[in-house]
Amino acid sequence: MLKSLKFTAITLGMMCAANAMAAGDLTVISFGGANKDAQVKAFYAPWEKAGNGKIIAGEYNGEMAKIKTMVDTKSVSWDLVEVESPELSRGCDEGMFEEIDPASLPGTKADYVPGAIQTCGVGFFVWSTVLAYNADKLASAPTGWADFWDTKKFPGKRGLRKGAKYTLEFALMADGVAPKDVYKVLAGKDGQDRAFKKLDELKPNIQWWEAGAQPPQFLKSGDVVMSSAYNGRIAAVQKESNLKVVWNGGVYDFDAWAIPKGSKTAAEAKKFIAYSVSPEQQKTYSENIAYGPANTKAVPLLDKGILKDMPTTPENIKDQVQIDVGFWADNGEQLEQRFTAWAAK
Repeated sequence: MLKSLKFTAITLGMMCAANAMAAGDLTVISFGGANKDAQVKAFYAPWEKAGNGKIIAGEYNGEMAKIKTMVDTKSVSWDLVEVESPELSRGCDEGMFEEIDPASLPGTKADYVPGAIQTCGVGFFVWSTVLAYNADKLASAPTGWADFWDTKKFPGKRGLRKGAKYTLEFALMADGVAPKDVYKVLAGKDGQDRAFKKLDELKPNIQWWEAGAQPPQFLKSGDVVMSSAYNGRIAAVQKESNLKVVWNGGVYDFDAWAIPKGSKTAAEAKKFIAYSVSPEQQKTYSENIAYGPANTKAVPLLDKGILKDMPTTPENIKDQVQIDVGFWADNGEQLEQRFTAWAAK
């Protein structure tokens, strides 16, 4: 009897250990801040609570070089990475990410915002980079990027993301290019020169930011009076501040999950991706940060009061630009190098 009990205990112990190993911990890397807080509530905590294993959450600023080094040296320690669409496209072309089977996702492709499901990743929310301002610091409200560049009418520092992407688009819109024509103009060398020339005008008044949490901090402290910013980061602090968003001229995009090629837990990471884009988890995510759900089945589950702050509502999206993923995949490296050299002067 004792012997059989001992055997049963050992067997149970081995089964528990096997289950723990099967569940597998996942190292998930995001952009941090309020976005990460929402991910914890919508994805990480309920995933762990359901017994799927532990989420080891990390942060980065989108440095593709880190991922490339891991993949090239076969020392992949990140299982899942949040990436923007151009980086997803470029990384997929360069063999940095695992391919995703759309059949592994809940629902059908028609349930997702067009463009969310890609060969090497899945968009799990829609966000916009917009003009944000501190209404306590300005006598009148700006209406677009031309006002952002007008330092006589609106004195004070401006915050811009330290990179070519979005910044060049905003410069062209400030110079009079219609949102619908931005990528047509930016595609040519003359258009690129025009964007950098427009940036020259504003350069003495720019305070650069690199992490999404910085624009709300800069605006609240008065370091800048206007800034480009991720719309969800502004919405997250509007209850305790007078920060406002101008949707006109915003650039919207997906953030997607991608699995670095060589991840030892790729199968488990794919299950997590499917879990994160289920309607209920998408609803919880959008309730915690003002980013639009990629799975449209989540929209009817959301309160109408929340929807007004979403970048994807008809009134908010009508004067915005969808990022041209192909343009940035083809030109991103060269333009980022040019931007880095320009910013360093």
